[in-house]
Amino acid sequence: MITYREVFALREFRVLFVARLFTIIGIVLDSLALGTVMYAETRSPLLTAASLFGGPLVQLVTARYLLASSDLFRPRAAIVVAAGVGTVTAALQMVPGLSWWMRFVILAAGYVAAGATSGTVVALLSDIVPKAAFVLARATMNLAVGGMQVGGYALGSVLLATVEPTWLFGVAAGVSVVAAVRAWTGLSDRGARATGSVVARSKAVNRELLGSPVLRPLYLMMWVPNGLVVGCEALFIPYAGDHGGYLFAAGAIGMLAGDIVLGRFTPQALRDRLTVPLRLLLAVPYLAFPLSPPTPVAATLIAVSAIGYAAALPLQDRLLHHTRDDVRGQAFGLSATGVMVGQALGALLGGATAEALPVGWTMTTMAVLSLVTTALLRPGLRSTAHPSVGNAGDGPGVGGGHGG
Repeated sequence: MITYREVFALREFRVLFVARLFTIIGIVLDSLALGTVMYAETRSPLLTAASLFGGPLVQLVTARYLLASSDLFRPRAAIVVAAGVGTVTAALQMVPGLSWWMRFVILAAGYVAAGATSGTVVALLSDIVPKAAFVLARATMNLAVGGMQVGGYALGSVLLATVEPTWLFGVAAGVSVVAAVRAWTGLSDRGARATGSVVARSKAVNRELLGSPVLRPLYLMMWVPNGLVVGCEALFIPYAGDHGGYLFAAGAIGMLAGDIVLGRFTPQALRDRLTVPLRLLLAVPYLAFPLSPPTPVAATLIAVSAIGYAAALPLQDRLLHHTRDDVRGQAFGLSATGVMVGQALGALLGGATAEALPVGWTMTTMAVLSLVTTALLRPGLRSTAHPSVGNAGDGPGVGGGHGG
């Protein structure tokens, strides 16, 4: 079994890992500050949820017209540009007197850049590490996400007790600069994976990917059940007020634990079979929230739930083995965009429902919808099984299976 030592022995993986660390902490601080400001100014759960998770809806439009950028642009340049845009948008949120709709315009601008390059990091990761190490490398990158979410939300919660939220925007801008510099100085300048018109190729490859009977159920399982659970997470601030950051941190801890166990210590065959149970685990703990558990109990339930996000690892491994190299950036970009859009829609649905129902009951409603969706999608997932596990006779996915 591949070890962490072997993965971190790769210099470019270390560079990408560090750049990702700084990128995520910038996103976390920017998001927490924006959600806090929005709720303080509007007292609306819907607008707060939209500020935390609504930006990816912009990626839905971006994906249709610009997603091929993940294959058509040089990876290092794409990562640096995305980080640079993040710096500018965080800095703009510091401007005094912004109305809530102006904040949403700034948020949308950042997500245009993020959406256009959303597959770049994972596609580059698949180039840097051997295929046998992909799941562990992807899980390790997720550790960067989880670890920085824990640290970022905890740090943000502490800072919010002593300074104005706008200060968090300044810190977010600064760490985004660090991410851009590290990527530019440490990554090799690889060429683009493909050539052609960005818009035409984006549309054509999206049709190819979404039209595949093998990949379509795989994408839906990636997008829908966890998107509905994010509808619960979008209500952490209305549920816990100033303690909302601790609930976000608890979720990050659970996600971290799930990625470590599944990515490093779980054999391939078992990991693949755990996909559906992990999706169910995402939703079950939220069934207790009509009882209004206190913050420590709620945090524990949320941490247990977030272990279920580890299902993304076997799902992404299946995607890697069912797509060819010249569309891999767009395939992973479509995956990431769909996840983000599913989260945004789930957050908006949760926020809208909470305008009429108590927050705890809204969380449970979203959890039930997630459980039902997972049950409905389970039969279609059989044809996407990892080739080394079984179902090899089901036929290749887009481009002939193993990435030719």
